[in-house]
Amino acid sequence: MSKKYEVGDIVVGTVTGVQPYGAFIALDDVTQGLVHISEITYGFVKNVADFLTVGDTVTVKILEVDAREAKISLSIRALQERPQQRRKETPRKSLQAKVDEMDANGFNSLRDKMQDWIQQSGH
Repeated sequence: MSKKYEVGDIVVGTVTGVQPYGAFIALDDVTQGLVHISEITYGFVKNVADFLTVGDTVTVKILEVDAREAKISLSIRALQERPQQRRKETPRKSLQAKVDEMDANGFNSLRDKMQDWIQQSGH
């Protein structure tokens, strides 16, 4: 590594290779890092090539620097705004709650009728 790269730095690089697991990014003439597939964007990425191609200029954030192994982990996603999560809707009454409610009503009307039926039967 010719230049000293630090975790948290934001740098511009060029895509030099695309693999199923991520993309290699040249940060300078001799330093290269990897954007893992999980760090390309928010959401599911099935195919890296759908997002990056060799020669693309990208802005990345440095997540990790392993000087001993000469590996740099990069992220494009870290520079993107996190998408808003869907607002949870108020839960609807469950089907079981509706059935229980109908059963309760059914039994109430049955209880009311029961007395009439007993009297009609002559007991």
